[in-house]
Amino acid sequence: MLEASIKKNDKQANWVIGIFSVVVFVVVAFLSKYKLTLNLSFNVHLFATINAFINACTACLLVAALLVVRVSKNFFLHKRLMITCLVFSIIFLVSYIAHHLLGGEAKFGDANHDGFVSADELLAVGNTRFIYYTILVTHIFLATTILPFILFTAYRGLTGEYPKHKKLARITWPLWFYVAVTGPVIYFMISPYYH
Repeated sequence: MLEASIKKNDKQANWVIGIFSVVVFVVVAFLSKYKLTLNLSFNVHLFATINAFINACTACLLVAALLVVRVSKNFFLHKRLMITCLVFSIIFLVSYIAHHLLGGEAKFGDANHDGFVSADELLAVGNTRFIYYTILVTHIFLATTILPFILFTAYRGLTGEYPKHKKLARITWPLWFYVAVTGPVIYFMISPYYH
């Protein structure tokens, strides 16, 4: 096992993780209410592509981190991979906010990009719309609720509280992995409706 990287201070950690989680939740919740109209020299949906790439990389890193800790007991590499996942998550958050502020919301099935899904467009997408929204709702719910769990799991690992870290990781890892995998799936399903 590795030595602790940071000093244990549960009270401070609870406050920092709690405030950060609430701020991120509030910012993301209000994104749909605002859109910036800027004349940019690139397609703003590039941010969505970046987000899908980051999610895919995160999913791969999560699997690698799990394997190196379980199979080879390489705790140092596990720590580095998980910290990389956290860094990717911060980059993702910035890119996600940029995309929603600049690109607005796309409607699944809106093939003519008029902001409405007509009866003909609904018919064209059929049951895929139900599948898309099922994946989207579960993805959004887990993405908005998992952040404090990820941060507490990381905190327990960084303070050297490995039994608590392992117990939390058994819950956090599969949920984070689901969010990371469904991100690119959602992107590929919604990207034809970006305008």
